[in-house]
Amino acid sequence: MTALAGRVALVTGASRGIGAAAALALHAAGARVVRVARSLSDTESASRLDARADLTDSAQVDAFARRVIDAWGAPDILVNNAGGFLLASLDRTTPEAFEGQLAANLRAPFLVARAFLPAMRARGGHLITIGSIADHHAFPENAAYAAAKYGLRGLHEVLREEYRGTGVRCTLLSPGPTDTGLWDPVDPDSRPGFTPRRAMLRADDVAEAILWVATRPARVDLESLRMGPAA
Repeated sequence: MTALAGRVALVTGASRGIGAAAALALHAAGARVVRVARSLSDTESASRLDARADLTDSAQVDAFARRVIDAWGAPDILVNNAGGFLLASLDRTTPEAFEGQLAANLRAPFLVARAFLPAMRARGGHLITIGSIADHHAFPENAAYAAAKYGLRGLHEVLREEYRGTGVRCTLLSPGPTDTGLWDPVDPDSRPGFTPRRAMLRADDVAEAILWVATRPARVDLESLRMGPAA
């Protein structure tokens, strides 16, 4: 029997990058996987449900949550991965761009947690929040992104306290630079001080860490895990 046979795992931002790799890894471990992203089409099979939703929209999140819980029950594993990335100096960060980063990286995870955690409390489960090195280390040109990711770490810490002793575990996984399409507009290979893409983590590396966290015995409480490229 595979490690997650019979479990339901939900992954946000699952159409590409870390989210897509995590969904594949969880499915290969036997989980029935729910994938959600704005670019997915609504489809369903015995072992996978894909849903299209804008997770910054509270009405869409609530409707999506009702659909999942009614059809498959509350998830056993919730990977709060969806987000966005902006690299810009403070003077080049518009108020609209700042608000967009807060929406993608903080509002969306908040709405997803709010929609699913009460139902997960009744049966237990594991919330795995995907942070970033930028949730604990400051970098230039990260004003909007870091503000959102630091806020996400704060949300994670509050949820740990609110759900302590309920059977719902909360883990923050904070990866360093990871080679996904988010880096395409940046071209880090041509910028001094940036990790070259060949030296970055791969999405599969982060997915393996997500799977490892998700398969710890119920007696194990893992508050956070930080990972990055080897020096």
